[in-house]
Amino acid sequence: MNILVYPHDMRIGGSQLNAIELAASMRALGHRVAMVSEPGPLVERVRDEGIQHFALDPGRRRPAPSTVRRLRALVAARGFDIVHGYEWPPGLEAFHAVRTRRDAAAVCTVMSMAVAPFLPPTLPLVVGTRQIQREVVERRGRRPGAVHLIEPPVDVTANAPGHPSEEFRARFGLDPGPVDIVVVSRLAAELKLEGLLTAIEAVERLPEVRLVIVGDGACRDRVEARAAEANARTGRRAVVLTGQLDDPRPAYAAASVALGMGGSALRAMAFAKPLIVQGERGFFEPLTPETAGMFLEQGWYGVGGAGADRLEAILRPLIGSADRRRELGEFGRALVVERFSLESAARVQERIYREALDTARTGASVPAMRRDAASTVGRVLAYKAERRARRLRGSAALDDFNAVAGKPETVPRGTPG
Repeated sequence: MNILVYPHDMRIGGSQLNAIELAASMRALGHRVAMVSEPGPLVERVRDEGIQHFALDPGRRRPAPSTVRRLRALVAARGFDIVHGYEWPPGLEAFHAVRTRRDAAAVCTVMSMAVAPFLPPTLPLVVGTRQIQREVVERRGRRPGAVHLIEPPVDVTANAPGHPSEEFRARFGLDPGPVDIVVVSRLAAELKLEGLLTAIEAVERLPEVRLVIVGDGACRDRVEARAAEANARTGRRAVVLTGQLDDPRPAYAAASVALGMGGSALRAMAFAKPLIVQGERGFFEPLTPETAGMFLEQGWYGVGGAGADRLEAILRPLIGSADRRRELGEFGRALVVERFSLESAARVQERIYREALDTARTGASVPAMRRDAASTVGRVLAYKAERRARRLRGSAALDDFNAVAGKPETVPRGTPG
């Protein structure tokens, strides 16, 4: 197959990294793969993988007729069989780019916490948790359009115990002694900021612990200010900010305990690090044999909890027992290898592509796709108008379907990137 992959942006994040890693895996399976996106730090990684890249205007509207025309032109000129959009605007644009063709199909992956209700039901959809899959199937009812599950994949060979971390430790002055809690995260308001500030509060209470925050984003100034306050109050380097790393593997390898959600949580597990899953509204829970079933159902995230008190209670026994840290780390590594390997996910995705293309070639869904195309335009315009109104009131979430507050439909758990 000839596949065009379209991530929603090219900043470092879970959804985008999944798109690139799976694209490379599809090439390894013998398919031709290219990528289309706006500029961003991850474009270089795409080229390093030997994947051809087509550029989009970063100032365009999303979704936009101009992008649909660009995708149509690429399909016509390059003979793409599949256009795979990640998250709802690329998914919607991919749908409109190929909906009149019988020799090409669109697929959409949503790794956000909620699936936009206006995505066409005839658009094959991939989600990251069983809970979200079940909810979308129930909403779509008997209407055509499969809802597939691919739990966020991890390259368990590139991300593995034993990765060198000495240079990372020396670069950021991480002298031996403290138990290092490492979090690799975007410093963003939605999903991330609340948990990071709560983690700083907990670490202030634990003199044996150092919190290492790896990442960058719009909220960096707020995180830096709170970290400086914690360091001044405790008289030690309780919190260290490294900024964004193009390759965060040394940071995961340097962790005594990992804190994270979504794809970052899974990558930490691949390094055999004990994991504490961070969510929103005070949610912190460790990955253990007792909690694994919950996370496999709802995703590596949660809502509601006791905040800093709960995080402190989780950390205290881990601080005092290297054996317990090793035991939980080995459990997480075994789980991620068994359930989340990149090779297994690529095989599932290959099957999804073939099913979507076979359906397009029969033409059986064309009438339903026409109805979806007409109704979707109106629903997106209504959503945009509502979002503008919320923005004027100051209540719009920046990441729309990737935050609990301000979502058109409430899905309390999911797979944030």
